[in-house]
Amino acid sequence: MLPSFRAFLFLLAAGGTLFPAHIHAQEKVPAPPRPEPIKLKTLPLPPALAEDSPPGACNSKVNPRGTGCTGRTTYFGSGGFLPDGKHVLVQVTFIGSAETSIYNGTQLIAVKTDGKKFPNGDPWKCLTCGVDRPNELLDYPQTFQDGKRALAGTNIIDCGKYDLVSPKCTLENTIIYAIYWNTRLDDSGAGGAIRELRLHPDNVHLGFNSFTNINGKLGQYAYFSRLTFNPSPKSGQPLHPRYDLANVTRLFDPADTQPVEVKGDELVLAPSARSIGELRGFSGDGKDVTYVGYPVESSNIDVFAADLTTGAVRRLTSHAEYVDPVDFSPDSQWFVVMDTRGTDRQMWLSGMRAIPPITDLISTSVTSSTRNNGRRRFFQPYLIDRYGDRGNYYGQKLNDQGSGKPGSGDFNDPEWNGRADPRWSPDGTQVVWWDEQTISPACGGQNPLPCYPSKEPGGRAQRVVVATLTRRKPHAPIKIKPVSDVIPWGVPYVPGSKAPTRPEPAPGNYTLEGKAQGYAKIEISDNAATAAINSVSVQYFEFSDNGNTILNGTESVKTTIVDMTTTLIDWRSDLTQTNGDVLNTKKTGPGGFQLKIDSLVNIFNGNGTLTTELDGRSYRQPANGT
Repeated sequence: MLPSFRAFLFLLAAGGTLFPAHIHAQEKVPAPPRPEPIKLKTLPLPPALAEDSPPGACNSKVNPRGTGCTGRTTYFGSGGFLPDGKHVLVQVTFIGSAETSIYNGTQLIAVKTDGKKFPNGDPWKCLTCGVDRPNELLDYPQTFQDGKRALAGTNIIDCGKYDLVSPKCTLENTIIYAIYWNTRLDDSGAGGAIRELRLHPDNVHLGFNSFTNINGKLGQYAYFSRLTFNPSPKSGQPLHPRYDLANVTRLFDPADTQPVEVKGDELVLAPSARSIGELRGFSGDGKDVTYVGYPVESSNIDVFAADLTTGAVRRLTSHAEYVDPVDFSPDSQWFVVMDTRGTDRQMWLSGMRAIPPITDLISTSVTSSTRNNGRRRFFQPYLIDRYGDRGNYYGQKLNDQGSGKPGSGDFNDPEWNGRADPRWSPDGTQVVWWDEQTISPACGGQNPLPCYPSKEPGGRAQRVVVATLTRRKPHAPIKIKPVSDVIPWGVPYVPGSKAPTRPEPAPGNYTLEGKAQGYAKIEISDNAATAAINSVSVQYFEFSDNGNTILNGTESVKTTIVDMTTTLIDWRSDLTQTNGDVLNTKKTGPGGFQLKIDSLVNIFNGNGTLTTELDGRSYRQPANGT
């Protein structure tokens, strides 16, 4: 869960939607739902210690049962519910125990959500302590419906015939298996690197992502596969029991329609284009894959869903702010996102709506990186019905309880930010996520934002929050029949094959016609050494797709690839937009706006100004380092 990874996906990402968030074009979209009552609570966790605590600091005074202590700010992350709905998986980092203790390093625990305790008196149980595992990371933990297995990182934890939370599930009968993806013709080596794994609701298939390096830029493709247990592998590594990924399909076909296409001397936008930047999961019924895709509106990052069979695409979110973590309810009637909406973090950049996503051909790796300040997120959890954002409806904030004052430690303390991923309970009545408090260097020192002391037990800067939707009645577990291995619109992966390059317009001058009126003149240039686009300029003339919002002015973006993860962008905007009596502008200062940002670090380092004014309200860029 490093802060940078999702920033990479937009280097080559694409996607879109033909309709709003509703399932079918002919389906009548109902009025937005009314807010519903929510009860919030935090889950108990092992005692917290300072990160520099030496071995032995986690003594009997701190933890009388000797079951470990965790760091206040160390590697952490909550995952999904177990099938009983009474336990949640959490990745923690144990510190301060004796060097011979099994309670050291990154481990996976199950935490009770009903206030009860395990037989030893703890409300948590370590599932991996003392068990050898092939891969260290245990991020995005998810459980199988049998309750006996869990997916964490690129590991599958298996307790055989016992439930993971059963007292009979001990380290002696727990096995952790590796997941292997064959990417070589001779089926040798450790296999391909996979990340952001998501278990399909049928518990048979797995979605994952894998990075690419094309022309010195880091990109990514998403894949769909079948999990197959291999008890005695004859090739590849490791040569002991493991799970293999079979019938792997790349969820991108370069022969498909792209979001920006060329027809003669015209550019044509295809918001229904099917292309996945980063796979984020699946709908509760398993029919759709969810993902972050190419913007429908310039600089506006949204999540989408594509039908695994038909490929039909729908846009789930449309708020101007940034979103990527998303999880559907088991009945597919609701979804929860982590979104910067309400924080104004991105409004200076993406607040002006209805701008065609043309400069996004080269700008999205940068515009997606400004959502964070290093480790700090600006996410908050929102509950949205299956029809998605529409009109003035942008969902219900799940943690909107408390004073809202920085440092209060309340659920709506703005210095406590949501992290990926939110997860639904099997009965559809609860949502779990985790928060992290703003910590140095995102506060304190030269940063104008003060650091506030944590009010969590032991001064912990992380917490797991459960929201109970008290008006809802629990439903029975929903069993999903296994879906097909075949994705008709995908491309079967062939071991040893190279990742394709995403098609993009050739350098030249183009026209984009407004759907309602006006047009835009576009100039695209490339880097002669790499043949990759590095400059896009657009001039709008009474441009409108909807007949109401009229856009005029110019916008240009030039990028320099400093290294695989760092981009320098030169941005020039002088846009004016009218909608009746409403006037909006997006303008840079006299010298334009320059931003150099490393997608691994996400530290804002800009020069000049870029300001968006919407109906008299100004949105300005963050100060450097904030």
